[in-house]
Amino acid sequence: MSAREKVAQEIASRIKDGEIIGVGTGTTVEAALDAIRQRLQREKLHIRVVPTSLQSAWKCQQAGLEVMYPAYRGELAWGFDGADAVDENLWAIKGKGGAMLQEKILAVRCKSFVIIVDESKLVKQLGGTAAIPVEVIPTASAFVEQSLMKIGATSVEIRAAGTGKHGPVITEAGNLVFDAHFSKITANLEAEIKSIVGVVESGLFVGYAHEVLVGTDSAVRSLKSKSL
Repeated sequence: MSAREKVAQEIASRIKDGEIIGVGTGTTVEAALDAIRQRLQREKLHIRVVPTSLQSAWKCQQAGLEVMYPAYRGELAWGFDGADAVDENLWAIKGKGGAMLQEKILAVRCKSFVIIVDESKLVKQLGGTAAIPVEVIPTASAFVEQSLMKIGATSVEIRAAGTGKHGPVITEAGNLVFDAHFSKITANLEAEIKSIVGVVESGLFVGYAHEVLVGTDSAVRSLKSKSL
């Protein structure tokens, strides 16, 4: 069993009949949904979910989960999501799939927010690893790019759509995604990015996770927040 599959099985073991939980976006999340589907089939559980993207909503439906998206306004028992990089402070960079706005909304709505990764995503320091995705109103793109450089970004690039579409990535809200590299990430950087006019949200998550589950070849390691 791979490290990703071990984390997926751990998440599946935690669900309880009748719960309403949040579900993030990404390949590790999809592995967890596969494991949850198997448990639902065995035990005939009824689980309702609030996903962070259309892609996740489709995967949840395929797994047999009742999707409550986006109308549900109540509190979520708990939620889980992947990350592009996470450190031992439980700070994370997310948004490789362009869904960081909904992912951050999910994080604050959950009583307990769990990040799931394999050990390749665990780093000593976030700075200099993955770029921080920044969702930007298109008309503010030039100003935001200049402002990110002023607060310490070493490079800023508009994310290209790649195969199948010419031009940039467009989020579900109709915005652009910038990938901003920072050599050093401080506790106040998230607030600095968010304060730039034209920035909708960033993929820097400082102080949101209650727990990080790290899959290895031999086991699943749990890192828990000391402050939340």
